[in-house]
Amino acid sequence: MSSPKVLVLRAPGINCERETHHAFARAGGAPEFVHIQQLLADPKRLDQFRMVVVPGGFSYGDDISSGRVLAQEMKAQLGDRILQFVARGGLVLGICNGFQVLVRLGLLPCTTDKLEEEVTLTHNLSNHYECRWVTLQTTKSRCVFLPAGLTLRWPAAHGEGRLIARDAAMQQMLLAEGYATALYVGPDGKPTEQYPHNPNGAPLGFAGLTNRTGRVLGVMPHPDRSYLPTHMPEWRRTQLERGALPEDGDGMVVFREMVRVAKAEG
Repeated sequence: MSSPKVLVLRAPGINCERETHHAFARAGGAPEFVHIQQLLADPKRLDQFRMVVVPGGFSYGDDISSGRVLAQEMKAQLGDRILQFVARGGLVLGICNGFQVLVRLGLLPCTTDKLEEEVTLTHNLSNHYECRWVTLQTTKSRCVFLPAGLTLRWPAAHGEGRLIARDAAMQQMLLAEGYATALYVGPDGKPTEQYPHNPNGAPLGFAGLTNRTGRVLGVMPHPDRSYLPTHMPEWRRTQLERGALPEDGDGMVVFREMVRVAKAEG
């Protein structure tokens, strides 16, 4: 079986594309860098891929707000084609700034068939950029490539990561109906809104979302910075205690599962 092709989007200010490319290659995918201007010039190019990922960084310098310029550019010229890509079985991943792009594009949570901005990712309650390791618990969500019940350590690095729905009822609905995919948890293993375990103060501890079909995932913390065992903060202690390192770091599960699903579906 041939390796499923992954479009790794490049744009001015995106700076995590190499790690993302390597993680997908390590997972058995066939990643390819495609600049946003190449995609806008030839939107049909999207049809060549099974997966699309928008990596982290500061696209267009996060001018206006994080991810806004790239999202508007994509919505204006690629919106319908992206919806068609997902409808025919494509998989989409947005990491950190990529998550911000997908939210502002309207692809997450996309509870209807339209690209509408239903939630926002706004400034951290700390009012400054947060860069720290966090602990996540994956939920029983709609997402077809993020298993439930995992406890994961990923690094967070963002200034606008607090996920807010239009009201408390919608925030609860996203959790109850399986749109929330990962929650920040405290030392007791329970979802938390408390700093620093929740680095941005997101209500109910939201750290990630999927869409109605479960084929789009956005996460604020970085699996692309925790996919190798030596990325993990206590890897030397782990090596001493076990005598060897595990094959993967905690972030690798996203890339392996995404490739696995793409291969299984042909």
